[in-house]
Amino acid sequence: MAVKDSVQQLYNGLLTCKKAVFFGGAGVSTESGIPDFRSESGIYRTVQEYGVPPEEILSHTFFVKHPDIFYQYYRNYMLHPSAVPNAAHRGLAFLERQGVLTAVITQNIDGLHQRAGSRKVLELHGSIHRNYCMDCHQSFGLDIILRGDPLPRCTRCGGLIKPDVVLYEEALDETVLSQSISQIQEADLMIVGGTSLNVYPAAGLLRYFHGDVGLVLINRDETPLDGRADLVIHHKIGEVFQRLLDFYPSSQSTTSE
Repeated sequence: MAVKDSVQQLYNGLLTCKKAVFFGGAGVSTESGIPDFRSESGIYRTVQEYGVPPEEILSHTFFVKHPDIFYQYYRNYMLHPSAVPNAAHRGLAFLERQGVLTAVITQNIDGLHQRAGSRKVLELHGSIHRNYCMDCHQSFGLDIILRGDPLPRCTRCGGLIKPDVVLYEEALDETVLSQSISQIQEADLMIVGGTSLNVYPAAGLLRYFHGDVGLVLINRDETPLDGRADLVIHHKIGEVFQRLLDFYPSSQSTTSE
């Protein structure tokens, strides 16, 4: 099916549904210039530079044992403060304002959905914008990490600061997980975009969707759930949402920034 026809079908589903939910991954942010560290090039670069794959550096054990190396990698490859929302972020925020989309469930930690204007964002893997002291639990924003100190320390007690992101070996936040499951169970239209659906346990959340309007997958490459979906669009998600917004004349003044 041509992209134009697929987007028309997606638009029709949005007109029909009572409650749509979006579930997204790294592909939503790559179009804002944020590289996927799990990509083949990202893994190769990390192994060449640090001698271990990114999954090891971004593990709880590695953070505890080598916080200096962790932060060196984290600042170099995980923080992109100059990135701005793309058409997918803006389109999702617009759909929420229209009362069509009730939640964005994201595996990303960059905060771009909020910057685009989305209000109900469930961050499965946390956020780079939240950080806390491991000793006294004082909260900090991103600025203290960006200052460049080899090890960011608490201004109150001197304890080591940890990003509020879910590292490998750590469990997802139970509250965020519970809210995500509830949103998916209540949705009659599920839009999944920019994810290979290979990262668990997050990808496993889709088993809770049983809506009757349909499951839509938007991803450049095939996913394990393509055969289950009612609509599959193998295309860049930003371009899909830009085409989708063309169906909404009222969107042009709010998403063209």
